[in-house]
Amino acid sequence: MTYFVSPGSVVRQIWGKADTVLFIFAGAAAEFALNKAVDWLYFTGRLPADPLARLFSTVTYARQIVFADRTGAEQAIDTIAGIHAAVEKSRGAAIPDWAYRDVLYMLIHYSISAFEVLERPTTEAEKQEVFDVFIRVGRRMGIPDLPASYAAWLPDRQRHLAQDLQYSRYTDDLYQQYRKHLGLVRYRLLLEAQRLVVPPVVREFLKLRAWSWLQPVLPLYRRGQHLGLSRWARTSLLPTDYKDRILALDHEPAELGA
Repeated sequence: MTYFVSPGSVVRQIWGKADTVLFIFAGAAAEFALNKAVDWLYFTGRLPADPLARLFSTVTYARQIVFADRTGAEQAIDTIAGIHAAVEKSRGAAIPDWAYRDVLYMLIHYSISAFEVLERPTTEAEKQEVFDVFIRVGRRMGIPDLPASYAAWLPDRQRHLAQDLQYSRYTDDLYQQYRKHLGLVRYRLLLEAQRLVVPPVVREFLKLRAWSWLQPVLPLYRRGQHLGLSRWARTSLLPTDYKDRILALDHEPAELGA
């Protein structure tokens, strides 16, 4: 069987662990809120109604692609493209190409950033591997002007961050919704996780301090992953309604051949 991502890939290691996926989720929640194209997510009404579910669906699709065989992954990518095409038709306008690239770039950045925060530094080869996987997703979706290598992606990522982010009424509303749906304690945990994984420009827009009290806790977490601390951490970040879905992230979907 031919897989979209090889079984030994670091990308599977990253996306096969609930803790890492939750930190990817936290970073994306921050950057989504600042993106100049976030109004597209408001158009359907799904994001403000339940931002956690909307963001969770994004990481779930990404995870399905990572663990699927090539045919299954391409079908999932085509489904995502079809959903976006339907929204564009309904609104009578096209989602900007740069907005599609922004989402791909988030997946690349937060995959690496979350893994490095929770596990270890990545090698240049592993960074390139993460890049290759999500750029292949973008190419399948027909997104133009994608960089050819991780080295070429780095300055393009910085250009996108400089051009495509702003603090808007959508940002303020989304953070109010995060707090409403998470509750105060989980909301505070979300902010701490975001401080660890987001780029400096995102922290500046959101007025997040660089230091997080989670930093001195992380060595204990790494040593206690098999002692129940890891499971406590992952189920503490999102409401109990998500508990089963979060714990399931630790298992590669059997039906996808993982």
